[in-house]
Amino acid sequence: MKNIGKIHNPYNDDKVIDACSIFGMMDTSGKLFSGEGIIKAIANMHDRSNGLGGGFAIYGLYPEYADLYAFHIMYLNQSAHNQTECFLKTHFDVIQAEEIPTRPTESILNPPLMWRYFIEVGNHKPEDMSDDDYIVAKVMQINTILEDVFVFSSGKNMGVFKGVGYPEDIAAYFCLEQYRGYLWTAHGRFPTNTPGWWGGSHPFSILDWTVVHNGEISSYGINRRYLEQSGYQCTMQTDTEVVAYAVDLLVRRHGLPMELVAKILAPPFWDEIERQPERQRDLLKTIRQVYGSLLLNGPFTVIIAHHGEMIGLTDRIRLRPLAVGEKGDVLYLSSEESAIHLICSDLDRVWTPVGGELVIGKLGKSSRTGIKKVITGAIR
Repeated sequence: MKNIGKIHNPYNDDKVIDACSIFGMMDTSGKLFSGEGIIKAIANMHDRSNGLGGGFAIYGLYPEYADLYAFHIMYLNQSAHNQTECFLKTHFDVIQAEEIPTRPTESILNPPLMWRYFIEVGNHKPEDMSDDDYIVAKVMQINTILEDVFVFSSGKNMGVFKGVGYPEDIAAYFCLEQYRGYLWTAHGRFPTNTPGWWGGSHPFSILDWTVVHNGEISSYGINRRYLEQSGYQCTMQTDTEVVAYAVDLLVRRHGLPMELVAKILAPPFWDEIERQPERQRDLLKTIRQVYGSLLLNGPFTVIIAHHGEMIGLTDRIRLRPLAVGEKGDVLYLSSEESAIHLICSDLDRVWTPVGGELVIGKLGKSSRTGIKKVITGAIR
């Protein structure tokens, strides 16, 4: 196991039981907005956290580098910084490198060094490998071979900001009021079975996929073994990491639509499958047999995001909450409905999805407006 340094745990917790907070906010017209609302919303669920993890994902925040991969990297010491920069210069074309702006924040203690790099793959990859596959392979290499360093964000025109602290304190620490995006997700963590440390905070990310999660993935072991057969390495010591890699594998590499991915991660029960029409029944049985090792067992609600989509999904019996709200072009996903009403008091619609139901907000085009919004429930 890589050395992750001393974990700051002021509560000296061994195992604590509570529910994390998650929140997502997307303008489906593509309009950029500040994080003021989502920071206020996630802070309203302060009691769902215990100060051992908070974080945000922002999409559309690097328009000047939109065609470059943005690596956000944490270093536990200067030696790791020097070693990693040599690695990056060897395997990529580094266009820009800079320390991520932060400010002193009273509650943020012993933070690692935080840098970001805007890079191109260039001529470094094998001819038969895609740029995305090359990026994933190198992220896994850095996170497993190099000591005291973790790449925690690696997509284009998006970024993850996370650490040990309440989410509102993490937002202050990373000066998130300076950023604008069309899609934001947020997380307040209350660790249960895994340590509260900087790399283990949410969101979890690979390429432009990000995941925030409330709950517990009790199938982590078999999920991890399945993903490792496809080249993914779970290094962050938190069960949620498998969700990010599973979605990347299923959507990007296997080309499955998100509606089917939901049926893999949170499949119907067998008796429900048997009641489906023949064609639907055969499809559900097939994906259950092929991808059974990626079924997420245990209570969970996740918000999954990537460029152009924000997705909400609960386990099939909804053991963790999810509220959905709409106002004009804006879609809200939250652990608590009250957090949505706090920042939008006149919603057009608000509802609670049933267990295993998929909710998707999309960017798209229409002949009339140039932009359309698509919110869908999964086929049941």
